[in-house]
Formats: sequence, structure tokens, C-alpha cells
Amino acid sequence: MGTGQGPSPPLDHLREMEAAGIPADAALKPKTSEVIAAFISRYGLIALLIAFPAYFGIQDLIDDGNLTRLGNNLADGLSNGTIWALVALGYTLVYGIIELINFAHGEIFMIGAFVSFALWGTLGLHADTGTAGLVGGLLLTLIIAMLVSGSLNVMIERVGYRPLRGAPKLAPLITAVGFSFILQNVGILWLGASQRAVPDLIHSQRELFEIFGVSISRGDLLAVAVTIPLVILLTSFVARSRLGKAMRATAQDPEAAKLMGINVDTTISLTFLLGGLLAGAAGLINTLYQTNVWYFQGFTAGLIAFTAAVMGGIGNLRGAVLGGLIIGCIQQISDNRIGNEWTPAVIFAYLVLIMVFRPQGLIGEETREAG
Repeated sequence: MGTGQGPSPPLDHLREMEAAGIPADAALKPKTSEVIAAFISRYGLIALLIAFPAYFGIQDLIDDGNLTRLGNNLADGLSNGTIWALVALGYTLVYGIIELINFAHGEIFMIGAFVSFALWGTLGLHADTGTAGLVGGLLLTLIIAMLVSGSLNVMIERVGYRPLRGAPKLAPLITAVGFSFILQNVGILWLGASQRAVPDLIHSQRELFEIFGVSISRGDLLAVAVTIPLVILLTSFVARSRLGKAMRATAQDPEAAKLMGINVDTTISLTFLLGGLLAGAAGLINTLYQTNVWYFQGFTAGLIAFTAAVMGGIGNLRGAVLGGLIIGCIQQISDNRIGNEWTPAVIFAYLVLIMVFRPQGLIGEETREAG
């Protein structure tokens, strides 16, 4: 093949440049603008992310002579960010495998919170419950909330998304928005339209210990203690298990996966189940941490978590966790220093800048188009 054909166009171009006295190597060298853009993409964003806390750190050193306030902001931000990370993992799992933005995922998180609140009343858990009863009750609540949220997510996929798998992408997208509003109204019928106070079962703001003046509360420890094992289990499952390999194969090429004997429908349902399980766990943690529930909390959490998934790199599990932690820190610093009315603007300003200079996200996308 290829005998009798002339030189390829790129080779012709190089020969023309050599004939004109321009070295062939010059054609292969990246332009200065491309080098600068690559440098900004890699290091400029890191500097931008560091600049926000660094500014307030310098201000604290001038005003207080220490970084205790900034340290407390970052500690609270990391614990809050773990909740966004759990929800973001559900978004990135689903998008990575079927390229659908599951707008109902935030409401799955809300249902997990509502189930947790209802179970506490059923089990008789309150702030004065003994340690053994509290731990056992919360563990049972965690399992049930995760199972309910996971099952609900699977049902939504089976009823709403699977029949539309071959339809134009706008159809399942609108269906996801529809499920989001349906679940919001379920929340209103369940507990009403007003925020409901939740018993502070673990005394979430009570200080456990200090590290260099930074206070670590019970809520902080709980969020990290639940999130880290779940993230490790998820990443290990996807990377090493047979079903995890089936998920990755389906994400790369569903048709080829079918030819290899993989049940694509079951694999996609499994993905929705995993995302729902994580959202249910996040709902429980958030309820303990914030001590309130509200039907609209899923919309806000979903928006922030999806932003975290995009910021880190959609389809990338590590990116979702990183994005959640970064947004948690930005959110806490902005709430404490600038005002919570400006926090959404600050978060989305960061998202816009990251998308402009690094459209694939901080770590990089892992989708069919991205490779």
C-alpha cells in the first residue's frame, strides 16, 4: 500500500521550508504563544488557587501575627469539601459512562438527608443517647440511607434514562431536570417547604483537639472519617474488580464492550447504584454537620458538586475529589472573609478561569472524547 504515491503533504511542506532556507526543525517547534499557554495552564492555575488563601494569610499575619484564622478556614473547608466530593463522584461516574449530566443527583443527596432525619426519629436517637446506641443507630442509618438513595438512582435510570439511551442527548437531559423537580416536590410533601432543624446528635461543633491552634471539631472528624474509606473503596472497586473493569470498558466504548460479553445495561445500573450510595452517605454527613434539612438543599449541593466534578476533570474520580476539596476551601474562606452572598460568584469565577485556561479540568477529563 502506498507505492506509486507522492510524498505526504506535511513532508512537502517541510521540503518547501528547507528550500526557502528555513530549517525543518523550526516547523516542529511549538510557537511561543503555545508554550506560554501551556505554562499558564499548568502553573498559572496553581498560582491562582494558592493566591486566594495566601492573600488572607498575609492579612492575618499583619493583623493577628499568626495563621490560626486561615487554618480554621481551611480545616472547615476540607471537611465541608468532603461532602461535595462524595456528591461530585456520583456526577462524574454517570457522565463518564453514559455522558449524561444527571441533574437529579442533587435531589438523591437530599432524599438521603431526609431518610436519615426520619430514621433518627424512628430509632429514637437524640442528643442524650448513649455512645453505643448512637454509634449503632448512626451506622444503621448510614446503611439504610445509602441503600435507599442508591435504589432510587437505579430506578430513575431504569425508568427515565434507559428508554432514551438512543435518543438525542437533549431528551435525557430534560428528563433529568424533570426528575429533579419531581423529587423536590416529594421533599415538600414529606417535610414541608421550610427548613427543619435536626437534633445535633454528635455535637458537631464541639472541639475534639487543636493542631497549632487550629480547632478540629467532631463534625470535621466525622466527615473525613466517613469519606476517606468510601473514596478508597470506590477507587479500588473501579480499578481492580471485574465489575469495575466492565465499567471502564463501557465508558470507553459501549459497543465494543457488548461484543466482549459485557452486559452494558447492568453495568450502567451499577454505576447509578454506586453514585446513589455515595449521595446517601453525603446526605447523612451533611445532616449531622449542618443540623438542618431542606427540600431545596439538593439543588444547591448538586450545582456545587457538579462544578467540582467539572473543575477537577469530568469523568475523573481523583478530579472530582480534588474539585470538591478546593471548592469547600474557597467556599469557607469566602463565607468567613467576604460574605456568603458573594460566595457563589467567587466559586464560579474560579470555574470560569479554570475552564478558559484548562478546559479539560485540573487533572484532566476521562471521557470517550478525551480518551
